[in-house]
Amino acid sequence: MTRPTLRMDAVLVQAVIAGALSFAHLHDIADAAGQTGWKAWAYPISVDLLLVAAWRRLRNVGPSRLAWCWFLVALVASLGANVATAGFLDLAHPPAWLRFGVAGWPALAFLGGTLLAHSSSLAGDRVPVPPAPGSPASEPQPIPKPEAVPTAALPIVDSALPVPAALIDHARKVADDHRARTGQRIDSDTLRARLGVPAPMADAITAQLA
Repeated sequence: MTRPTLRMDAVLVQAVIAGALSFAHLHDIADAAGQTGWKAWAYPISVDLLLVAAWRRLRNVGPSRLAWCWFLVALVASLGANVATAGFLDLAHPPAWLRFGVAGWPALAFLGGTLLAHSSSLAGDRVPVPPAPGSPASEPQPIPKPEAVPTAALPIVDSALPVPAALIDHARKVADDHRARTGQRIDSDTLRARLGVPAPMADAITAQLA
């Protein structure tokens, strides 16, 4: 019973240490770029809050391009500060691009925080997640058969009488599909079964399709 508690305490201690070091590195970068006083302390808070806001949106709303974009922006800002303070930059004489990036961060962070807080989750913004193997969504769905024309709406007429043009067009599509699948011309019985019409009308339609 005590081992899980010790593990959780170790994780929390590690998180506090890592957060404090990252916080200090961001402060040093901001201070070296000319943001002194309280402004230097506000920069690490801004970066960490944007990182947390993006992560919470990923957890609560689900994966999206918006959340991943701002999560990576905040992560790059945090990692960049940690690496820069390891001697890769001369903080006594910071380059112009570092001053430019630090000065422009508040506007960028404000934009990201506003979009994360007030943008609705759109279907197009979601990152598609493939269905798990064996799930119903991953199984191929059967192709629905063409709907037959209801017989109740069609009167029984003599084969010599004209057939409605709309029915002829539909029958031609059925006949073309039959020829494409079988390589043979459709006969009257098959056409009657596919359309659901009486035999005399099927004969009349077959004669017009000849």
